[in-house]
Amino acid sequence: MKKVIFLSAFSFLSFATFAQHEGHAHAAPAAAAVTAQASKAAETTAPADALALKEVEFDFGKVPQGKPVTHEFSVTNTGKAAFKLDNVQASCGCTTPVWDREQVIEPGASAKITVGFNAAAAGPFTKPVTITYNGTQTKVMTIKGEVFATPAASAPANQGVNDLKN
Repeated sequence: MKKVIFLSAFSFLSFATFAQHEGHAHAAPAAAAVTAQASKAAETTAPADALALKEVEFDFGKVPQGKPVTHEFSVTNTGKAAFKLDNVQASCGCTTPVWDREQVIEPGASAKITVGFNAAAAGPFTKPVTITYNGTQTKVMTIKGEVFATPAASAPANQGVNDLKN
């Protein structure tokens, strides 16, 4: 009886595994050729990447809790046409990007994006900031670090300091 149950379970698992396998060629060869041509056309018509970041990631290191910090990222237009930064969006409310919304970045010119982080909660953090430009193109830069908890009260007065003064 154990052999029958084992063989039944093995057969069922084998069938289920092979039924999920995508290695089989289900599409007709002509459809595959059309798909390949469409992907090549998409690659040739896609606009060139026109925004270069001087740095993609910045590590604040250890930051005291309750002390906001900022960093300035530099972006450069490496394309052949001028554009504006459509949007710069952070992943949460604790990260605030600031940039000149009206500035047109000419080819070869640079712009600054200042990213602030409010170090309210203790612990490590990694926050992505997404730049949208040229309508649909995006770049992601990241800030990271570790917030350490600061003491609730100031340090007690050192009574031995008076002894040193005398």
